[in-house]
Amino acid sequence: MNPRLFAVSGPAKDSTFALPGGEVPLGRDLGNRLSIGDPALSRRHCLLTYADGQVKIRDLKSRNGTFVNGTAVQESPLKHGDQISVGDSVFVLLIEDETSGSAPDRVEFHDEQPTHTTSHILPQDVLYLQPDRLLNELPTSPQVARNLSALLKISRAVHAIRDLDELQAAILSHMFEVVPAERGAILLTSEGSEQFASVFTRHRGSEASHPVRISRTIARQVLDEGIAMLGVDIPGTDSLSGVESLVVSQVHSLLCVPLTVFGKTIGCIYLDTTNAAARFQEDHLQLAAAIAGISAMALENARRVQWLEQENLRLTTETNLEHNMVGESPRMKEVYQFLARVAPINTTVLIEGESGTGKELVARALHRNSPRADKPFVAINCAAIPEGLLESELFGHEKGSFTGAAGMKRGRLEVANGGVVFLDEIGEMPAALQVKLLRVLQEREFERVGGTRSIAVDIRLVAATNRNLAAAVKAKTFRQDLFFRLNVVALTMPSLRERREDIRTLAHYFITKHSERCRVKTKAISPEALACLENYDWPGNVRELENAIERALVLGSSELIRPEDLPESLLEKDPPPGITAAKYHASVKDLKKKLILGALADAKGNYTEAARILGVHPNYLHRLIRNLDLKEATRGATTIPPGQEKSLGSSP
Repeated sequence: MNPRLFAVSGPAKDSTFALPGGEVPLGRDLGNRLSIGDPALSRRHCLLTYADGQVKIRDLKSRNGTFVNGTAVQESPLKHGDQISVGDSVFVLLIEDETSGSAPDRVEFHDEQPTHTTSHILPQDVLYLQPDRLLNELPTSPQVARNLSALLKISRAVHAIRDLDELQAAILSHMFEVVPAERGAILLTSEGSEQFASVFTRHRGSEASHPVRISRTIARQVLDEGIAMLGVDIPGTDSLSGVESLVVSQVHSLLCVPLTVFGKTIGCIYLDTTNAAARFQEDHLQLAAAIAGISAMALENARRVQWLEQENLRLTTETNLEHNMVGESPRMKEVYQFLARVAPINTTVLIEGESGTGKELVARALHRNSPRADKPFVAINCAAIPEGLLESELFGHEKGSFTGAAGMKRGRLEVANGGVVFLDEIGEMPAALQVKLLRVLQEREFERVGGTRSIAVDIRLVAATNRNLAAAVKAKTFRQDLFFRLNVVALTMPSLRERREDIRTLAHYFITKHSERCRVKTKAISPEALACLENYDWPGNVRELENAIERALVLGSSELIRPEDLPESLLEKDPPPGITAAKYHASVKDLKKKLILGALADAKGNYTEAARILGVHPNYLHRLIRNLDLKEATRGATTIPPGQEKSLGSSP
């Protein structure tokens, strides 16, 4: 067996990917063994497994779902020739070797350019969809009566089916009843993409594994121009005999008709035959175009139902997710989707992000939504515990192992057995302990300080840091092997300035929370105060916002939270368009600017001396310059002393 994926459409079109033994994750993240640059894919979309001669696929709770032969699946075995649709990409699974005698693809596209076609009609010229013209232009005959009866039967059938795969199979079956075609395909497009979102094929009377060969140029012309096209006696016709794909397939007749909904072409239906005796007629083109016109809305509805079912599944998963985070911005929805996918899986997680973004909340949500929810959750801040005590806190110690060790003590890792250990600020862990933690991750065992017996533990490790660990590895302040062990699944928490649309929701949440805790009356936020909140950059993120709201509740003297109730740093920023700062605050801000620029001029550009003149700490001066947007003004007129450039652009 030689399992591999062939890309029919999408960014990797016409590429082949071998499936080695074991697990092959597929998604848009570069960490996947099969990484596809398709924005419609989730970061980790699905998992392909090849073991014991069987290929299986499992959806990893992706945003847009995983489809096998047009049907959404959570987990499914795969066989040779199965069509896999993920995002805007379509793959065909190939298992049999190409020497087995038949081509394994469901569909093959070729790009040869025909000069013109034998015949074509526009949608408005389809007689069977225009009763008035039909009566005048077609003779009354048993054939016309049979055609109308077939169209009525098809109309009833297709509008009674909601499953997309079943509907496409029914449409092609009815096509085979009225058109002497050997092969057929339904190609559906996706909005905003020139690639086909799905390709469904059928052979008359059998499930043949050889491909339906389609000229991409003909399909694209039908889609772009919205015309129905007919080609007959192709080997002897100058117009199509130059299309190599048709000649190789020995196609004698073909037709391709558009699927149009409210003037928009959503796909096309392709039929062909190699039988010279089964010659397609103009009437076949009219019938096929009529069936396409009848079926287009049913196909679009079925596709929308399929999408809604997947979206409902995603939203249900998010709704059932237990967490204490607040926010509905796109960045936070990505966090919720990450939690829904990763929480049930027993894997190490690294959470990165600035201080105050809610990394511990994510760690607790991972624990709460995992099979370990009824086991301990043990949090350790590696930066808050002195280096000399951190080893004992993590691993415990034996009696007499050091001065003051009056008895045996179990470490946090041992206490957390069966549960989750959260190591906050992992980047601050001393190098000596990094080696010991690496052994815990590799072997799931450790020794107490002063002990000789290995203790096995069953833990899930979640680590968090506000440092750039990749940069720390390059600087040799963090072990590379430990970084690789921690960075199995990574999440970067968005800063508050990256999700400003959540500030209003968070502010109201904190008002309710702290009014109950502090036993003060709940207050509304004035538009001016809300504009200040949304205009600020929040270097301290959600934690800083929470503190600002609590301060405003406690110190505010009116029924509303006003700008003067907020920390002074928020008022130093220029107000957003449409908001006029109060005269008092504007005057204070102008005075601050004049004082700072005057002090810097007197100090001849020396920031430390300017801070001394003003009677403030240099870090506070840097913060004022940043908040008052004076960096450009000071950069051209002053000289920053060596070593202070970094502090100018960072939080104090």
